[in-house]
Amino acid sequence: MAHQSDLIEKDILAYLKSQEEKSLLRFITCGSVDDGKSTLIGRLLWDSKMVFEDQLAALEADSKKVGTQGGAIDYALLLDGLQAEREQGITIDVAYRYFSTDRRKFIVADTPGHEQYTRNMVTGASTAQVAVILVDSRKGLLTQTRRHSYLVSLVGIRHVVLAVNKMDLIGFDRRRFDSILADYGQFAASLGFASITGIPISALGGDNIIEPSANTPWYTGPTLMEYLETVRLEGDNRHQPFRMPVQWVNRPHLDFRGFCGTVAAGTIRPGDELRVAASGRTSRVARIVTMDGDLPEATAGQAVTLTLEDEIDVSRGDVLTAPDAPPIHARHPEAHLVWLHDEPLQPGQIYLVKTAAALTPGRITRVEYAVDVNTLEQKQAPTLGLNEIGVARLELDRPVAFDPYRQNRDTGSFILIDRFSNATVGAGMVIAAAPLEPETVQVTEFVAGASEAARRVSLDEAAIGGIGVSVVDLTRERGSIEFDVFPGFLDYLGKGNRVLFRLRDMDQLQAVALVAYEHTLSFEFDRIAEGVGILVFKRGTRQMAGLYDDDGTGI
Repeated sequence: MAHQSDLIEKDILAYLKSQEEKSLLRFITCGSVDDGKSTLIGRLLWDSKMVFEDQLAALEADSKKVGTQGGAIDYALLLDGLQAEREQGITIDVAYRYFSTDRRKFIVADTPGHEQYTRNMVTGASTAQVAVILVDSRKGLLTQTRRHSYLVSLVGIRHVVLAVNKMDLIGFDRRRFDSILADYGQFAASLGFASITGIPISALGGDNIIEPSANTPWYTGPTLMEYLETVRLEGDNRHQPFRMPVQWVNRPHLDFRGFCGTVAAGTIRPGDELRVAASGRTSRVARIVTMDGDLPEATAGQAVTLTLEDEIDVSRGDVLTAPDAPPIHARHPEAHLVWLHDEPLQPGQIYLVKTAAALTPGRITRVEYAVDVNTLEQKQAPTLGLNEIGVARLELDRPVAFDPYRQNRDTGSFILIDRFSNATVGAGMVIAAAPLEPETVQVTEFVAGASEAARRVSLDEAAIGGIGVSVVDLTRERGSIEFDVFPGFLDYLGKGNRVLFRLRDMDQLQAVALVAYEHTLSFEFDRIAEGVGILVFKRGTRQMAGLYDDDGTGI
């Protein structure tokens, strides 16, 4: 099945041209641990004759040394190259491999099955068009099989191959295959896949990988390779409204200002009108500049530099869009969120939200619900733990341009970055702009009394109420203030809610700071028209510990 052509010897340019015109399919293998993902891809490469002689010699030696097949060829070693992977017989990192047949080119990502490395699986799936989900025929559907299937649907993959592996270990039992396929179809009915194709295989024996297997005369569907070569995919996004996040403003000299980036959607030509999503200012394209000269047009996937006819303000992180179909531009997106860090999500804590080319501080204001990956049921949850998936609402420091993820992967996705460790803690897929909820802002006003004694203010959930942001208005209080803090107030903040204290002057700041210090709360200071604004919220403090010595002084 491998691409073997006489053109390589006769006309190398014609051969390269034929390769360039082939379609490219990106796919991943995923599923639970030990389902045979690496072995399957290794077998594909082996049977497609894409293993070079030096690789073959090394594979034979490694199979005898660290293989799991008793000295026989261990195809998984073609993918599992890390020492830790070979020692444990598992996949840890994503391994990408390229191969080609007469009909199509392929880039395959072998993703890990262990729950601990789910974050790596999300990385591999983010650019794939087809998912090959493996199931051990002896075990059936497992929790990680369901989790990977749900993640595959979230990242926008619409075509799935359910590869029921290790059929040789159950005697190629048709009833077992049909039972697993029926169970998966029932589970995945609500995931929105365009197609689910079940194939009984033995990755180790090569059954139904390249050629139909004599061991499954009852199976009349395509082999795995036949499916990968013929699956029809949706059209690209070059016909969608134009989008280009600006990655760099190129100003080499006085007479040139270009805006560099990769076209995320649509097609652009000189003379076309563009709009800056943030400011709403418009201009027309003067030139499309590349290293190989100016282009008559640029389409999705091309990295170009655009020059405009007018001198308008465009900065890194801005998005150039079609004027008649602008993206959503808001501070409050609602998104599916996959939590990727050992420390749970802290509602109210400030993270860095990285979109296509912008980096913006923001916080999770509320977790709407978490998803049970076994039943796909929505359950109420105050936070998300490692590898949990849910829907959350964000609040960004400034409006950001984005599209729904199902319309555009590039402008509809983001990651959350911890500000202190710089670790990627979450991955998000935008659903839409969250509806505004003015009723969630509860204002509690405290009026000054006649007594000269310190005014005592009770802080409990009943007094502030609501969900989201509550306001304690003390701007009419002239005397000193003391607070009585009740457990309900702390529980209210622990759910991700925030309280804004409006103070008359700086003399009242000490009382609020004392509350924050005594109860391990965080706060942000701002100057407002009425006086002083203090936003109080709760966030995790474990990551702050490394910033101080044992005596409490800064490092």
